[in-house]
Amino acid sequence: MKSIIRIGNAGGFWGDDLNAFRRQLMGGPLDYISIDFLAEITMSILRKQQLKNSQAGYVTDFIHIINQNAEEIHRRGVKVLTNAGGMNPLECGRQVARILKEKNLPLKVAVVLGDNIMSDIMRMKEEGVSFRNMETGKSFEDVENKIQSANAYIGMWPLVKALEMGADIVIAGRVTDTSITMAPMAYEFGWQPGDFDKIAAALVAGHIIECGAQASGGNYTDWKKVTNWKNMAYPIIEVEPDGSFVVTRHPNTGGLVNSDTVREQLFYEMGNPAAYISPDVVADFRTIQLEEQGTDRVRVYGVKGSAPTPFLKVSMAFQEGYVSSGSVIISAPEALLKAQTFASIFWDRLGLEFQKKNTNYQGYNSCHLDLAAPIDPNEILLTFSIYDEDLKKHEIFAKSIAPLILSGPPGVAVTGGRPHIKTVLSYWPALIPKEKVTAQTVLLNWQGDPIEETRIPSITGVEEPFVEPNDNTQQFATEGIPIPFDGKNRVKLYQICLARSGDKGDTANIGLLARSPAIYKWIKQHITASFVKYLFKGVCHGKVTRYELDNLLGLNFLLEESLDGGGTRSLMADPQGKTFAQALLNVEVDIPDDLLSKD
Repeated sequence: MKSIIRIGNAGGFWGDDLNAFRRQLMGGPLDYISIDFLAEITMSILRKQQLKNSQAGYVTDFIHIINQNAEEIHRRGVKVLTNAGGMNPLECGRQVARILKEKNLPLKVAVVLGDNIMSDIMRMKEEGVSFRNMETGKSFEDVENKIQSANAYIGMWPLVKALEMGADIVIAGRVTDTSITMAPMAYEFGWQPGDFDKIAAALVAGHIIECGAQASGGNYTDWKKVTNWKNMAYPIIEVEPDGSFVVTRHPNTGGLVNSDTVREQLFYEMGNPAAYISPDVVADFRTIQLEEQGTDRVRVYGVKGSAPTPFLKVSMAFQEGYVSSGSVIISAPEALLKAQTFASIFWDRLGLEFQKKNTNYQGYNSCHLDLAAPIDPNEILLTFSIYDEDLKKHEIFAKSIAPLILSGPPGVAVTGGRPHIKTVLSYWPALIPKEKVTAQTVLLNWQGDPIEETRIPSITGVEEPFVEPNDNTQQFATEGIPIPFDGKNRVKLYQICLARSGDKGDTANIGLLARSPAIYKWIKQHITASFVKYLFKGVCHGKVTRYELDNLLGLNFLLEESLDGGGTRSLMADPQGKTFAQALLNVEVDIPDDLLSKD
């Protein structure tokens, strides 16, 4: 058993920096590199590609990465794990195997299959699986005939098996984002399915580095502290057999690693911190402890975990109408007034009713909406968007924007041409019993053909129905109440807090992190669920839930029904709530005179 293993992340989404892999590979010693490409939206895009070409459906960028770096991977003895297989991991594996053959490199490739349950849906329904939407509660019958893809989130054990089979490159489809980081730990240290605390620590480690540079200075609230944005660092973890680990980065790279960059990432896309659920364990984020150990080194320890649930999450994509959007640029003087006039003219002339429509005043308030301060912008990118299942309405819409140029107020410029009509593949999450899914780990030869296959049943977890834990610190709000100002010491929340926001479907989360214990005590009392509901009343149409994490000096807010349906269906300028944290930090509050000076 190794005393320590080093795992580096080289990507947090499809479209991330393709040079990050090379920087991780060449920047210093690593045992493993993990690359996360997938999101619900990504799977929808890959499915669209596969529908046009049955051999497509995987992330082609990964093939480029392997082609450019295969010799160095072999020379350095680094193993690579990724979910680049998307909708078609076997074909992705074949393409990698062929590259290795051309280069005459003796690296072994394994793929993980079994997440695609599309062909099993009817059988599972007959066996009693409801596929009810786990977020909205809607019946599956509403979309059953429109389903285009269905993939279960598989855990880490099939990837562990791939490493046991001698694989140097492991390619999976819809495994959880953290699994590609967790698997090397379990493999190297011989962890077993019942080692819940260690596996929970691995889950936390995977969560910290799964989003690439977000843990090493990217999207950091105190971004001005990052003195080098070139050669941007991607995070590395140094893991010990007991599950404790250090978050760090290669020397001579950009970015920054400190307790705040790690804290912010821990809050990213967090739900109930008492129950961060994965197929392999349920982690309690309230037990996480952080300790800075010098420059760019943060130790994470103390994580507690419990038995996993008996279910797997299934991500489905179903065809649901079309979206179109088009823009014009409006210039000063009186850019806002002219833009509002143009919007009124456009919708009145169009004279059609749509299932959804939206007007974005980009440059004025398209991201922060009602929270934006009044300004007099020099120009506005005026964007019109519609969603509807009637294709003819989209065709009329697409032809109606250009006439604004010569038949409205002055100072309008053309951008982008006629809108393109896009088919919407919407997201449908559901839960299924684990025993319904059996993963396969397949070792490939140089031709990309299977030479060894192992079937791995899902570890079913506890038999009792899982109930999310709660405590008396949780707050729920369906109505908003403002904080009264007393006029004593007004500051923006940014001066006393950090924040990070993310999304899960139509729910946005905002993590608000205090800059000191004294500030945390104050925000626990004053930044309530009802106050956040009040602030985001223009966009949040559901309830707001607040969770407290004393160990991380932070509050986690879940804003339900706040992303216009989320993903590909949303017409918002920010359909994933990425700017919500900045909107909250920009809010002014009154604090005690001495609060800023306290540690």
